[in-house]
Amino acid sequence: MTDRQNEMNGAQSLVKTLIAGGVETCFANPGTSEMHFVAALDQIPGIRCVLGLQENVVTGMADGYYRISGKPAATLLHCGPGLANGLGNLHNARRARSGMVNIVGDQATWHRPFDAPLTADTEALARTASDWVRTSAAASEVGRDGAMAMQIARRHGGGIATLILPSDASWDGGGQVAQPFPDLAPPPVDANAVDGAARILRDHAGSTLILLGSRATLATAQEAAYRVAAATGAEILAEYVCARMSRGQGRVPIERVPYTLAAAKARLARFSHIILVGARPPVGFFGYPGQPSIHHDPAAVFHILTRPEQDEVAALTALAEALGAPKAAPPAAAPRPDIATGAPTPEGLARTVAAVMPENAIISDESISYGRGFYAETHGAPPHDWLHLTGGAIGDGLPVGTGAAVAGGGRRVIGLQADGSAMYSLQSLWTQARERLPVTTIILSNRKYQILIGEYGGVGAVAGPTAMNMLDLSNPSIDWLHIANGMGVEAARTETLEGCADLMRQSFAQPGPFLIELMI
Repeated sequence: MTDRQNEMNGAQSLVKTLIAGGVETCFANPGTSEMHFVAALDQIPGIRCVLGLQENVVTGMADGYYRISGKPAATLLHCGPGLANGLGNLHNARRARSGMVNIVGDQATWHRPFDAPLTADTEALARTASDWVRTSAAASEVGRDGAMAMQIARRHGGGIATLILPSDASWDGGGQVAQPFPDLAPPPVDANAVDGAARILRDHAGSTLILLGSRATLATAQEAAYRVAAATGAEILAEYVCARMSRGQGRVPIERVPYTLAAAKARLARFSHIILVGARPPVGFFGYPGQPSIHHDPAAVFHILTRPEQDEVAALTALAEALGAPKAAPPAAAPRPDIATGAPTPEGLARTVAAVMPENAIISDESISYGRGFYAETHGAPPHDWLHLTGGAIGDGLPVGTGAAVAGGGRRVIGLQADGSAMYSLQSLWTQARERLPVTTIILSNRKYQILIGEYGGVGAVAGPTAMNMLDLSNPSIDWLHIANGMGVEAARTETLEGCADLMRQSFAQPGPFLIELMI
């Protein structure tokens, strides 16, 4: 064997670099350009490989994995079109402030001038949903580029790093393993921001909102925020699109800013000051004719305590100390509800899930319009984490729940999933079956795009038969039992909440995935 044959290639150097940097999982849908990277994953132990059957499933799984583990995974995507297939859930992941390293194959550098069918402007596609993009020019640079990508993905506040790997940079010899770059420390807490927020809370506490976003919705930050609120009388809300909310008994019972314009305006009207903790100012998902984009009082003054890249817990703790706020335990939890019976309603389903969920469950919520009131009915549930659709690009519930299950170490994932949006990424069920993941998916089956029926009226459009037909999923009806069974997932259908409770309990008692089609 020649020295050249003994050389480490670029793909091998990247795998070893990823392992050195703490990457433990790769969600993948590879193609020809990625075969040497696939071979390297086979040859070098240390990374769990999870196959997804469509790239939007792959990127969504990496998002859910990060939300639960706090550690970036790698994705493996096939050239520019494969990356494009995954952009919807990359958009959601960026809005969730998740960290991941996207490895995107590309044509060999010397083959690109021939404009083969898969040739694309991959960098341009990547920039639409990435915080960092680089194309490795040679095998010798791949390891270093991978280490830089991991530094972005690991930073506080997360980061989407996309590394484009031409085939020859992958298979050529001369690869060099790079040691991890130091983690980027979050910017320090701004003492002036703390003092300013303290002054506002002393003078205007009764009309001040503390709005939580990013990691401020996790338990430790919630407790610090509640300490401030209990001492001053200020109110706490979370962003509508929070990535992960710590909830249930022993946690602060925080509600979100409502989705609809009327409800949000009514909820926010009394606040003259809004303190942002890793959050953005609340605005509408869409613009509506003759309606404002903002939901708050136009005269309200915003005060930034932390941006998403800063340490929310440190800032809230500093604010509590500045106010002389004593330690404050979260308020007593509401009693755990009993299961509801009869025909499904949003409130009844929420109570039923709260009544039967196991402790430390993970809720992956893409219930869309059906689930906007779920929080009020679930504060008394056992401790759990709730994951939301962050960027509005539907099709994230199934893959986010799947990735969360990979990260969860046996924690039960409960998916609250609208039927229309489930069709965007239903291949996730196959991965759940292949990996034997503890996921119980509840398909909310109304066989229509209910949210769009509401939005149709919201924008002032006049309904007609052609329009309503475009929002109907009943001709033909989607058979979720056959779909799930075809993906290797056991499934059952029910029309009652007590039936749903029985099926949930049945699913919790067995390993692996289960799907419930709940007729609503």
